[in-house]
Amino acid sequence: MMIDYEKTLMDIVKPMVDEPEKVSVQKMDSLNKNEIILYVHATSNDIARLIGRGGSMASSIRQMMSVCSSIENKKVTIKFESY
Repeated sequence: MMIDYEKTLMDIVKPMVDEPEKVSVQKMDSLNKNEIILYVHATSNDIARLIGRGGSMASSIRQMMSVCSSIENKKVTIKFESY
């Protein structure tokens, strides 16, 4: 069973932002075959909302994705960037 990490992360973050049409998730290659690097791009206000106070929201998003990736014994790294 292959998990579409980009779609899963997009499904998590899209309902949380003010401008969902400006959100994108991009998967990047890693030197480690067991690591998946995902970048979330959005407006600065939406990135601030996704990171949350003290990074609490970003931490929760990372936890949800790590549960999903543990099925395939992968490590997911999520980075948040604004336009």
